[in-house]
Amino acid sequence: MPKYLLIMRGTDESNAAMMADIDAMMATTHQFIEDAVKAGVLLAAEGLEDPGQGVVVDFSGDTPVVTDGPYGETRELFGGFFMVDVATKTEAVEWAKRVPVARGAKIEVRRVPGSDEVPAG
Repeated sequence: MPKYLLIMRGTDESNAAMMADIDAMMATTHQFIEDAVKAGVLLAAEGLEDPGQGVVVDFSGDTPVVTDGPYGETRELFGGFFMVDVATKTEAVEWAKRVPVARGAKIEVRRVPGSDEVPAG
């Protein structure tokens, strides 16, 4: 079956709303994970540290340049993901609709190509 990545993308506002009631958010997230495990579709799930703790390696010049913090524009930040193993994109979208996120956040659904689909070099 195909794999799909459900990418959690939040804004400063949606992230602040999530943190305002973190206990409830964690409880609903644990329930979502439990439901996905019971359904046999969850392959992986990870959240990410605050973007201010990361670095960006920029390859736009001759040599890579490392800068602190998130991207230059922080309207939407990648906050974590769920990887599900489902038959169709429609099913992946149905799981994405169930991901507990704060108002203003988004879930991007992307299929992960199998190794047999990657062009040979």
